[in-house]
Amino acid sequence: MAILVVSGTGTEIGKTITTAAVAAVALAAGRSVAVLKPAQTGVAPGEPGDVFEVRRLAGESVTGVELARFPEPLAPNTSARRAGMTPIGPQEVAEAAAKLATEHDLVLVEGAGGLLVRFDDEGGTLADAARLLGAPVLVVTPAGLGTLNSTALTGEALRARDLEFAGVVVGSWPAEPDLASRCNLADLPEAAGAPLLGTVPEGAGRLAPADFRTRAAGWLAPALGGVWSI
Repeated sequence: MAILVVSGTGTEIGKTITTAAVAAVALAAGRSVAVLKPAQTGVAPGEPGDVFEVRRLAGESVTGVELARFPEPLAPNTSARRAGMTPIGPQEVAEAAAKLATEHDLVLVEGAGGLLVRFDDEGGTLADAARLLGAPVLVVTPAGLGTLNSTALTGEALRARDLEFAGVVVGSWPAEPDLASRCNLADLPEAAGAPLLGTVPEGAGRLAPADFRTRAAGWLAPALGGVWSI
């Protein structure tokens, strides 16, 4: 795949760290990688955002592009409106990703929050950008109670739009998983209607970058270039 859209079932569930892991594995395989963040919210001008974090963990050779930055930690459209700024739309996201794909082997498009978070006043979403690109969508999900429902709903939304559901990655797998987390590991593929493609351990983002890059392949399934399996 030349372009992979990384979404999630919500916010603060490990999308950025998962994106960094996919980038690190691709770089280790000799592929050129770009990460595109359509809309960064809740980060002040000059502060490091998600693109910075992916490059810090995966490697400085990753090309990083942020299309828009809005000040408050809200949905992109809401944050843009409150700041009196112009929102970013799916067409602009798709055009930027397509351009990067002409120059890189892999482009990772990391969304904000979940799949249907609004980007603009017309109700455009990351799903719309994925449709314009014809790109598969990787869904990052939590490990614990409630994840089966939110993952199933995201899967239904993808299929309703005829989008390819690449698979699911657990974005923060606990060091001591509880009963719900252990059961979810087996049940997620059925709930999603898509394969489970990895588990990124909690705290992975706090690893030294060299350790992160060394270990990343062990968190991701072969479909994402890694060696992980249940």
